[in-house]
Formats: sequence, structure tokens, C-alpha cells
Amino acid sequence: MAKRVPWHSIPRDEALKRLDARTEGLTDQEAKQRLEKFGRNEITLEKKISPLSILIDQFRDFLIFILIGAAIVSLVLGYLEHSEEYFFDAGLIITIVILNGLFGFFQNYKAEKSLEALKKLSVPNAMVRRNGTPMELSSTDLVPGDIIMLSEGDKVPADARIITSKNLLIDESLLTGESVPSSKMDAPVKQDLPLGDRKNMLYADTYVSRGNGEAVIVNTGLHTEVGLIAQEIHKSEDPPTLFQIELNKLGKNIGTGLIGIIAFIAIVQFAISTMDPITIFLTAIALAVAAIPEGLPAVVTLALAMGTMRMAHKNALVRRLSVVEGLSSVDVICTDKTGTLTENALTVRKLFYDSQIVEVTGRGHTLEGKFLKDGKPVPKSSYEKLLWCGLLCNNVVTGKEGGKEKYLGDPTEAALFISAKKGNISTEGYARIDEISFSSERKRMTVIARKGKEYVACMKGAPEIILERCTHVLEKGRVNKLTDSKKKKILGQNKEMAKDALRVLGFSYKELDKPKVSEKIAESGHIFIGLQGMVDPPRKEVPAAITSCLNAGVRIIMVTGDNIDTAKAIAKEIGIRGGAMEGKQVEDMSDAELRIQVEKVNVFARVAPLDKNRILKALQANDHNVAMTGDGVNDAPALRNAHVGIAMGIRGTDIAKQASDIVLLDDNFASIAEAIKEGRTIFSNIRNFVTYLLMANFSEVFVVFFASLVGFIPIRATQLLWINLLTDGGPALVLGADPPRPNVMQQKPRPKNEGIINKWVLKAVISIGILDTILILALFFYSLPLGGDYARTMVFTGFVLSEATRLVVIRLKDKLSIFSNKWMLVAIAVSLLLQLLVLYSPLSTYFGTVPLGQEAWSVLAGFLVASIVSVMGVYHFFLRDKEHPDV
Repeated sequence: MAKRVPWHSIPRDEALKRLDARTEGLTDQEAKQRLEKFGRNEITLEKKISPLSILIDQFRDFLIFILIGAAIVSLVLGYLEHSEEYFFDAGLIITIVILNGLFGFFQNYKAEKSLEALKKLSVPNAMVRRNGTPMELSSTDLVPGDIIMLSEGDKVPADARIITSKNLLIDESLLTGESVPSSKMDAPVKQDLPLGDRKNMLYADTYVSRGNGEAVIVNTGLHTEVGLIAQEIHKSEDPPTLFQIELNKLGKNIGTGLIGIIAFIAIVQFAISTMDPITIFLTAIALAVAAIPEGLPAVVTLALAMGTMRMAHKNALVRRLSVVEGLSSVDVICTDKTGTLTENALTVRKLFYDSQIVEVTGRGHTLEGKFLKDGKPVPKSSYEKLLWCGLLCNNVVTGKEGGKEKYLGDPTEAALFISAKKGNISTEGYARIDEISFSSERKRMTVIARKGKEYVACMKGAPEIILERCTHVLEKGRVNKLTDSKKKKILGQNKEMAKDALRVLGFSYKELDKPKVSEKIAESGHIFIGLQGMVDPPRKEVPAAITSCLNAGVRIIMVTGDNIDTAKAIAKEIGIRGGAMEGKQVEDMSDAELRIQVEKVNVFARVAPLDKNRILKALQANDHNVAMTGDGVNDAPALRNAHVGIAMGIRGTDIAKQASDIVLLDDNFASIAEAIKEGRTIFSNIRNFVTYLLMANFSEVFVVFFASLVGFIPIRATQLLWINLLTDGGPALVLGADPPRPNVMQQKPRPKNEGIINKWVLKAVISIGILDTILILALFFYSLPLGGDYARTMVFTGFVLSEATRLVVIRLKDKLSIFSNKWMLVAIAVSLLLQLLVLYSPLSTYFGTVPLGQEAWSVLAGFLVASIVSVMGVYHFFLRDKEHPDV
């Protein structure tokens, strides 16, 4: 009915007529009919995450499909060959797949349960007029045409057109991003205005900061602005994360490589071997099963989970494991301003009095701060009168929330209250007699107070309005005549402060002879005191976080509903450089034009909620990997569609949290730089253990291949599975837990098209794989005269020992010592203990090994030394390159 009607541009009476509504309200019967027609005033989320869907998601990776296929092939081979060994292989593979899936499930399910704990589900009541009588109803029962009555502190239950208002100020920051409450009125406004400038409209989920009023509901439920955003979110499916895409690509590459290996081995053996075709085929299949890095999915999941846990300790709740790595390739962060980059608490930054500017330190609602001129403290007596006036002409009420002081009331007045408390100013002894309230038409507020037999009127408001009502000015404690030149100077200073995006108020006072006077007398003949300029300041940790991101090659773009002057000033203060543009300009652009502009503009102001999605999509169309941060309803669509969506946990709306991938529990933007650092570290670690595992698998395949050409089986499939899952798994897992490299945040983001396996990884896998193949084959044929089981045991143990040589390559590449991670030595020791367990316990029966004597261990020690020396030579002459220079 109403979502496309420009209610803000329609006169009040016309709006009532179109809605078939009356100021005395609907009847119960009319409300019942409309409730049946439009539905309940609630936003029902169609997509609910079930534990079953989370569990199924764990088995959708291509690598998992390969492992399941390998298990099936092993079962078939076991049946055809009547061999328990193949059944044992299948059991091991299936076990690792199930354990990997369950581990990923519990991590993701835990994150979802934590998110539910963050939600505060409540359905507020609303005052509505029905049958001509005011009554309190559940907000879900409201319908278009209902007349609602609002007062200070109320939550707006639905979108509504204002009918009457008295000093009505609305906090719309969670919808528009505007940090200062919006003054409301009932007169129609222009049709093409953005949400934040529609002064006669109220929107669901915003709050009344001050005043009261009545309004007629025009939209409910999914037809509200919040509802439209929710619909936009639920239209889109959760896109796969960058890492899911990359891991699937890796799985397909491994799968393609295995098919190639099987084909190559089969063709060669057909050509030169005397084995029959069925034996050749079974050998090739068994070899492919053994060549699969069975431990890879588990190690990837564990590495991501450990990264997730580290981030949780830094107050970042990760909802999807795979998104952690996606942070490594993010090259643009689109961030909201209010409450994300800033404190979301107006703070007085400058005072002007006695023809001088005084800086005020401190931020937010903390009472610590100093008053400085040229870096030196100024005496309290100089600014006392100015702050006293701001404190006396104030309606803030203090309370407690979570054991901390909370300031209830208009944010502007809270800033004035705190500036006075910083200066240790008191109004003790003064009793309020009367108040002439602020309104958007008057642009001023006056309070009349008494102290003993003295009466005073204090006034605050727009500086030009206050100056019009002043005849004198307070200068260095003396009252002097306010001349035109002095007025001009004060107004000039007002403009200078406004250029710094400060919201400036003027202050004055007048001594009265009696308590009861007319408004005209109370607000004329005043003595001007000075100006206070305030702003919603940046969080103190934000500039350093932004510098860290910029050094890491990550561009920061501010996307806010606030006005452009404020946005530019905050951007300049925190280190965001580049052009600025308003949302109206974005609306007028084609998608092609916007794609050009997003490469130049780093500040977007007065942006309507759905335009954020256009900006995001333009960046993505330009091949950027984009992270979106935010807390408001207006951020939700972009949070869902971004490569990484980051919501604020404290101030964030439920819709924003549900749309995100990561929730910052402390609302700290600085945590994002840490998250990017963590993501890059995780990707580097994953690349390292993939390299480590593939080097092992490469040599395993070719050792078996070349030995089989001359009729020998150098290692059993069960032994290969043991190496892949357990003895290689420990060091690989420790590589996944490596700490961040010292220069990780001085590097540029990983190119979007660069996968886990890049050119260096291929060179390392092939060169070290060939070297290991030569050394292991030499070990096998050297040991063969002492028996087949003995030779296979030597090869089996040689593969376990060669993990040290692969670790040397990884450590040389990262310029780290093998002792840089204390758990690495533990993992190596555990691998050796497991190997000894297989050699010298009853397990040897299942693995076909024989105990090794002192002479055998001497040979293996020589093999290890030769392997390490050879690997270092290969690295220095072949693997050392510009991307990975040696120390």
C-alpha cells in the first residue's frame, strides 16, 4: 500500500486521507481488518540456520569428495582382492572425514549459539489511539493508519508520518549513520530528499531523544525501511567465501593431478611391464588412493579453528571458519563512521571565549580531560562561566548501566554536561524555576533558575540566534558592550569551528529581578559568554589501525549517512585521504560511472541504505576483495554481500549481526587490523603445510611408481596412510599454528587470482619431491638384499625422517629457525615415537614392519644427513628467488 508513496512530500491532512485515517485513531474493527490485510508488524526472517545444514556444509568441499571416493575405491579393492588391508585403509579415511566434519560443525555451531546469546529479543509496547482513546498495545499489533504517541526514550515501532511534534528529536544513527539526533516537524518536504533529511518522517527501530509527538503509521513489518533492507538481505544466498572457492580449486587440482598420474602410470606400465592389465589397473588405483593427502582437510579445519580461537580472545567472534582466511586477500575495507570509527558520543573539543580558542582533551563519556591553550593549561576561572551555563541549561539525567555511569538525554546536552564535569563545574544551590524548550523553529533553549534571592536566565542555541538576543559580552570577567565588530568576530569564529565539522552552540545569561517573566524578557538583553564546539570523535585506537591497514595495502573507504563536512573532517583526522561524494551523486550515476568513481573517492556521505550495496558491487566489479564493517540496519545488505562482513557486537542490530561473517564483541575497529594480520598468517600457514604435505605425497607416488617398473613394491598402502594421517599430520598441524611473521602487515594483499599453490610451491614440490624420490629409492635398493619387509621398513622409516628436510625448506623460505615454534620439536618427537611404536610393538603385524637394529639406524642417520644437505643445496640454487630471498 504505502512503500512507494513519498509520504514526506505529502501534506499532513492529505496523508491521513490517503490512509483513510483520523486523528482520533482507528476503531478496533478497522484495525482488525487491516491486520488481516497487511499482517503483523514484525520482520520474520525466512532463513534460519539449522544444525543439520551446518553439518552438511562440512562435507561439501571437493577434497572431502575425493576422500570419500578414495574410501569407496579402497572398499572395492578390498572386496576384489579379499584383502583386509584395503578395508583398514577405507576405515581410516572414513574416520578422518567424519572427525573433520564434526570438528568443523562444532566450531560453526558454537559461533551461531554465541551470536544468539548476543541477541536481546524483546517486543516493545507502543502508545496508540484506538476508538478515540489512548491505550498501550504490543507493537506487533499496529497497522497502517494507527495514530501513535511518542515521548522521550520511546522506540519508534513502525514507519510513520508526523502529525504533531513538540521539540521532537530522533536518534536515527542505526538507520542513517547520522550521529546527531534529527529535529522533526510536521510540514511537507521535497520529494527527492534522502532518509536523513525527511524531517516529517519517523522510521522503525529509531529512538526519541527528546520531546514528544504524534504520527500516523504508513508502513509496517516488511514494508518499513528496515523491512525493505531485511528483504534485500534474504534475497541473496550466502556466497561461498574466498577460501572455500580456493580450497575447492585446490581439491580439483589434486583430483586432476591424480587422474593424470593414474593414466601416466598405467600407460608406462602397459608399455614396459610384464604385469597383466588388471594388476596394472589395481596398482594404479591403489597408488592414487595412497597419494591423496588424507590429512589435508583435517589440518585445514584445525588451522582455521585455532585462528578463530585466537581471534575470539581478541573479541572477534567468527561465524564461519573459512572466512578467517578470506581476510588475507582483502584489499578494501568499507566502513561506517558512527560508532565504528567514532565513539558515537558527542564530545566538546573547543571552547571560544575572551577572543581565544581553548582545546578540550578527552573523548566520549569519560570525565578525564584538560583545558589547554597552546598546549598549556588555562585557569578554571577563565572558562567557568561558559561551562556553568551549559550545565545549568541542561536536561541530562545520570544513571548506571553495567556498573558504569550513563548519561540519559540528548547527546548534545550530554556533551555539555561532561565538559562541565571535566572542568569540575557545579550548579549546586541553583533550583530550576522554568524552562523555555528548544525547538527546530526557535533554535534555542532557556532555563530560569534561582539561587537564594538571585534569579538568572541561561540560554543556549545556534550562535547567530543567541547573538541576536545579546546586548553585552563577558570579556575577562567584565561585562562590556557587544559591538557589531565583536559580533562579526564571534560569527567568524563560529564558521571556522564549523569548518572543522564541529557542532557549535552559543551561550549567554541574564540576571533577573523576579522569577516569573515573559519569554520575551527572559530571552532578550543577554550577556554573551562564548561558544562550545563538539563532535563525535574518532576512537583513539582508530588512526593507528588505519595506518596499519594502509601499510598492508588495504584501502579504507568511509561510507556514512552523516553529512559530508563531518565525514571529511573525521576522515582527515584519522588518516583517510581521497575524494568525497554525497549519496545523491551516487544515485544519479550509472553503474559504469560508479565503477570509475569508487577508484577515486574514499568518503561517501549522506548515503541511503541500499546505495551501500551499489558501492560495494562497484568495487567488486573492479576486482576488489571487499570487507564491510558496520553496526546499523543500513549496513546489513552490504555486510551480507561483502567478501567479509564485520558487524559490531555491542551496538550492532540483530539484522546486522545475522548478515555478518565476523562480529566484533567490543565494537573496536582496531580489531580489524589484527583480524587481517591473523587472516594473512593463517593463509601463509596453510600454504606452508600444503607445500609440506604435497612434497611428501609427490615423492611417495614416484618412489612406488619407479620401483614398480622393475617389479617391486617399496612400501605398503597402509604404511603410506599412516604417514599421511599421523606422522606427517603432527608437523603439518604445528605449521598451521605458526605465529605471525614480523613483516606480515608490510606486505601487499595476496592477488585475487593467486591460489594456495603458486609457482614457488610447484617448484618446491617438484624439486624436493624428485630429490626425496632419488634418496628413498637408493635407500630401498641398498636395503633390499636383507629382505623385502626389511627394505620396506627402511623406506617407511626414511619417509618419516625426511619430514625434517621438508621443514628445513619451509623455514628457509620464511626466514625462521626450526626452533621458532616450540611445538615443532614436540611434533617431530611425537612422529618419531609413533614410528617406534609401529616398529617395536604388536602393531608391526598390521603394518608389515620388522624391528630395526643399530646398523639400520646408522644407515638411516646417514640418509637423514645426506637429505638435509641436499635439500639446502636445492633451496639455495633453485628455490631462492626474489619473492623469498634468503637471510
